[in-house]
Amino acid sequence: MPITPQAGASRTAVRPIVAAGSPRSSTGPRAGTLNAAEGPTVRIVPLPILADNYVMVLVDDAARTAVLVDPGEAGAPLELLERERLAPVALLITHHHADHVGGVSRIAARWAGLRVYGAAADRRRLPGVTDPVREGDAVPILDRTARVLDVPGHTLGHIAWFLPDGSAGGDLFSGDTLFGGTIGNLFEGTPDDMFASLRKIRRLPPATRIWCGHEYTLAYVREAARFDPGHARLAERLRRLEAAAPGSCTLPLTLEEERATNPFFKWDDPDLTRRLGTAPGIETFRRLCDLL
Repeated sequence: MPITPQAGASRTAVRPIVAAGSPRSSTGPRAGTLNAAEGPTVRIVPLPILADNYVMVLVDDAARTAVLVDPGEAGAPLELLERERLAPVALLITHHHADHVGGVSRIAARWAGLRVYGAAADRRRLPGVTDPVREGDAVPILDRTARVLDVPGHTLGHIAWFLPDGSAGGDLFSGDTLFGGTIGNLFEGTPDDMFASLRKIRRLPPATRIWCGHEYTLAYVREAARFDPGHARLAERLRRLEAAAPGSCTLPLTLEEERATNPFFKWDDPDLTRRLGTAPGIETFRRLCDLL
């Protein structure tokens, strides 16, 4: 079956990502918990804010400390910290958009000495950065170590944070680079920029858990299934999502499932390249950016 473009679709067009029908967390700030592989127990809490954003809150229950990723507003994170009697020790920023940094200044003002980590290359657009970071930097985060990945595309200064877990996986905080079934719009970067960023992510362990910045999974897995209706595993993923309770949090994603079902990871899939009539690699990826 030939693959046809979605009406009006273009990853390089400046348009809002459609979130109609996308699930939201209905289980509150405890949704999506896990244990670190070693050391004190660390919970990762995808905290819903704004229309469809998440602030990721890493909680060390033993020390009563926390790290926040992309606090796009201050209200909900401050409420959680106060309710659970947690002291934030660091803020991690992926990129400069207001829905990811809107709460930084207010939260930082509440705790003297709070460390704020963000991309050195984009420091002029990031509020309150105390510790500028670059590709390959290692940052101690609670009982883990976060590695910085430069992932331009959505914005030119976008970074991601990867926390290996000491086994065969880890946790990736991808901001607006990667979502369930899709990628972020290319507001500043090019398809070639995003391709290089996704190649970097695709090389991470398949068991990597992905904590993205928005709840778009159901909407974009539906779009991917319309784009490639013969893909059995993608169809099964959609059935599973549609069977879940409305408003369910879909995080964490897994890199293994994204590699298998997200069209933007399939630039070298023989069936897809044959149907698109493109060469594997960047040519196919550019075409996907035009179609989706």
